[in-house]
Formats: sequence, structure tokens, C-alpha cells
Amino acid sequence: MSGVVKGRRIACIFLPSLPTERWRNHRLRMGEPVSDDTPVALWAEGSHGPVVHDLNQTARMAGVRRGARVVDMRAICPTLQVVPAAPEEDAAVLSRLMFWVRRWGPFSATDGNDGLVIDTTGTAHLFGGEDALLSDMQGRLARAGLTARVSLAPTWGAAWGLARYGAEGVVCHDLADLHPLPIAALRLSSDTLLLLRRLGLRRIGDLAAIPRLPLMRRFGRAPMWDNPLTRLDQAMGHLAEPVSAPDPPPDFVAEARLAEPVFDPTDWLPGLIDELARKMAKHDRGCRRLCLSVFRVDGERRDIRVATAAPSREAAHLLRLFTGRLEQLDPGYGFDLIRLLAEATEPLGAAQVSLDGNANTALHLSRLIDRLVARFGPDAIVRPVSVESHIPECSEGRAEPRLADPPPARRPDRPIRLFDPPEEVRVLYAVPDGPPALFIWRRQQIAVARHAGPERIAPEWWRDGSGTRLRDYYRIEDATGRRLWLYREGLAGDGRGGLPRWFIHGVFA
Repeated sequence: MSGVVKGRRIACIFLPSLPTERWRNHRLRMGEPVSDDTPVALWAEGSHGPVVHDLNQTARMAGVRRGARVVDMRAICPTLQVVPAAPEEDAAVLSRLMFWVRRWGPFSATDGNDGLVIDTTGTAHLFGGEDALLSDMQGRLARAGLTARVSLAPTWGAAWGLARYGAEGVVCHDLADLHPLPIAALRLSSDTLLLLRRLGLRRIGDLAAIPRLPLMRRFGRAPMWDNPLTRLDQAMGHLAEPVSAPDPPPDFVAEARLAEPVFDPTDWLPGLIDELARKMAKHDRGCRRLCLSVFRVDGERRDIRVATAAPSREAAHLLRLFTGRLEQLDPGYGFDLIRLLAEATEPLGAAQVSLDGNANTALHLSRLIDRLVARFGPDAIVRPVSVESHIPECSEGRAEPRLADPPPARRPDRPIRLFDPPEEVRVLYAVPDGPPALFIWRRQQIAVARHAGPERIAPEWWRDGSGTRLRDYYRIEDATGRRLWLYREGLAGDGRGGLPRWFIHGVFA
């Protein structure tokens, strides 16, 4: 049974000359001249001296080979310019690109030291199709000074092989297209590839055509990443290979590494909060959510999260949010690492103190909300928010406190107080057009003195059920001056029920 999700689409980006192009782009940013006619090779230490780590196209055309000794390549190409490689900087650039390419898909990861993989399932239509998606990838990377080969396929293994050994910008829908590719497209080590070639297996189709039992006996003890059968199953979709997308590194974090395990982080928490507040102050940021993590000696981790109603970096206030929360930690046999992470931050500039000496009411209110949330829980303190809906009872929701957002706007022709659920009334004297002239509500007989309306609200078509009926709302006033919000549910003969019914939905102030 196939382990591939139906309709899955994976894109691979192969950067064949990332080290050299990164070096060239750095030189250009520094204002140093770089000629494409000069053969350039980046060297790294090898077992028998410096070897060619990467090279540009000019050096490749001059006969320079990757992995060869630098002294031998200089004999072939006397004009070869040799510069030291920086694998750590190359890896850092690739890691930044991994998050940058998430413009094309929500999940991405590095693919070795020369490629990226992106799960683009369901995103191609946003760019005009899969061909346009690959063109956009190559175009943006080219503008960044990087040469890229891209491919799109149902599996990671297929996309990897096509990007490196297939046609330029290929979009694969049938995994049988992998059969003509060389056996090296299966992501195997050089020793395994040499053995397979000695067995006469040159193409992926050759490997797929022979019986599996002899290969299982030969490669049964091989690791999964170097097993030809495993790699073939991954490429052909018979074995799942999910994309593990790492989270972006935190911008603001403070850690305390302990020499001996402890059971209570209370003594270290003030110092961690002070360090985190100083880091945020340097960048004019304030935190909205903090996460305190303790790493136990048995490998487990325990987290405590607190949130603020407004951005803050005041250490005393943030420390108070953890009051009574640390007792919830299960220390186990102790923990030797404490980490405080600002999971969400917002801009927070330095505020000038008021000249009249008046207290900042909004700041005091936000701190009060934070203390209430920390004590009673995030579900106990909420705020109203607007919801895109014409149905009155669905036009407002609840969310966590956030002082930066204005309260939802209320229409002046609607009451502040709504009944949940609306209360049905019994009509005594109906009028053909308009609200009833006399009805009973809460055991009281109410005569309508004045009215305004109707305001018709139709059912939402995406939630429209077979028995959902439209509403006609009226603002009515009785003889005592009491103003009510009355509506009729349904119309006579609408085919969605019996006779129309009347309800009181709210009371005006």
C-alpha cells in the first residue's frame, strides 16, 4: 500500500554552486570587482592536502574537477584563483533560505548541503499553476544571484532525483518517469552506487525490474538512508517520507545551564527575565507571550506559558505573571537546563512619562488583565471581537484580551443586550404588513405603539440548511416606552416549515 498522501506535491531546489555564488555575491556587496572570466575554486582540507570544494563555470570549463587536489588543478589551469571555503557560512545561508522559500509552501527543510525541499501541496494555483510556480522559484533565486535547478513530483525522492538528473524545471505526475534516470538519483552513497554498477544496474528502471529477494539478502543490514530498496520505495511512493519542517530560531531567549540538577526554578527566574528584558530593549520590542521550559535529566521537558494584554518588557511585571504557576511543574528527578523564550513580540518604543504626572490608565489596565489571566486562566478573561456575519448572534465572538485592538463596532439600530436564545411570543392580533399589533411575552400583554422596519436578514448560503428561514426584524415600542427588537422567522408558503413564528431577540437601553 502506498504511503504517499493522495495529491501530495513536493518541490526540490538544487543549488549546484551555492558556495561559489555566495562568495561572489559577498564580494559584489563589498564593492570588490569580480570577473566571470576568471576561473575560481574554493578549497577545503582533504586527506592529502587542500582539495577543490566548489568552483565556478569558467573553472569547470578549464578542466577543474570538484574533489581533486588543488595542486593538480593548478597544473591544469595556471590562472586558477583559489580561495578558502567557508562551509559554516554556506550552511547558515542555506538555513536562511529554508525559511525564505516558505513563500511557496508552509513546510520546508534543507536537503543536504546543496538543496531545499518544500511541500507545495495545494499552493500551486496561487502562482498560476505548477509550471509558473517553478518559474517563479528560478526567477527569484536568479535575482538573488543563485543558480537553481527545480523540480516538482509526488514524492521527495522523485523530486530530488529529477532536480539533479532530470530535465530543467520538470513537473512529474507519473512516477514511471523516474525509470530512465541513473541509479545515482536514488540518494545513495558512492560505495553503494559502485556496487550496483558492478551488478549491471545503471538505471532506476533496472533496479525496479529485478526481483527484490536477492537485493534484500545483499542490503538487508544496510542503513535505511543507504538501502537501495528503501530509497526506491520512497521515490516510488510505497514508503512515506514526510518533510520535517523546523521552526524558526527564537529572536529572544535566555538560558541557565546548571551544574547540578535542581527541583525549583524560582531562584533563576528573575535573572532570566532581566536578561530577556535587556535583549528586547535593545531592539525596542516587548513580549506578548513567554514560555518557561525546564529540561529534566530523564529527557522530558515541561513548559509554562504566560501572556500579556499589551507588549511589555518590565521585569517586575513579567516575573509576577509566574506567581503560583511554578508549583505546576513536575521536576521528576530534577532539571539541569532552564530556558525562557519570548514566543511572540511586538514593537515597543520607549514611552515618555506624562508631564502632568497622571497615571497611564491603559498600562494599569493591561497589568490588571495580565494578573487576572495568570490567576484564573486564559479562558476566564476574554474580550468581544467582531465576526463577519449578518446573523446577529453570530456577529460577535470572544478572544483573549488585547488592548491594542478597538472594541467591535455596534450598529446604533441594534440593541446592546441580546437574548440567547431568542424568546418566542404568542401573537394575539396580527397585521398583514408589519409586526403584530398585540402579543404576549413573558406573561404580559404588549400592544405595539410604534414600529420601524423591517430589516431582512437572509440565511448564510454556506450554512443554509433545509429548515433555515429568513428573518424580518422590527424595532417596536409599547405604550410605556419600552423598546424591543422583534423578528418574524420565515414567510408563509416559503416551503421551509409551517406558519411564521415571532421572537423577541433583544431589548434597547
